[in-house]
Amino acid sequence: QVQLVESGGGLVQAGGSLRLSCAASRLTFSSYAMAWFRQAPGKEREFVTAINWSGTGTEYADSVKGRFTISRDNAKNTVYLQMNSLKPEDTAVYYCAARRGYTRVLDEYNYWGQGTQVTVSS
Repeated sequence: QVQLVESGGGLVQAGGSLRLSCAASRLTFSSYAMAWFRQAPGKEREFVTAINWSGTGTEYADSVKGRFTISRDNAKNTVYLQMNSLKPEDTAVYYCAARRGYTRVLDEYNYWGQGTQVTVSS
């Protein structure tokens, strides 16, 4: 059974940084695109960023462009989300997801992690 396990969430002040990690197991990691989504209280889960299998292609939501960076290490079966200049509106549960071929469309992702909480205080 495929497992995606996020880590690195926490409480940070506005303007601060966090680095999330998502470790994959029982998955041919290098064959899968990876993405990060987030869900704030009372809101729908939304796309944040995605990276293709090789790491050469990425996409970002406009709200995080220039502040967040997605990367991956196929040798470690891990995808990362570096979040800088955090804002209170970035507060959410962050989920990683996997599918073959990256897309912004939530419903097209096959595998999901359990999520990690990020809270940004003002």
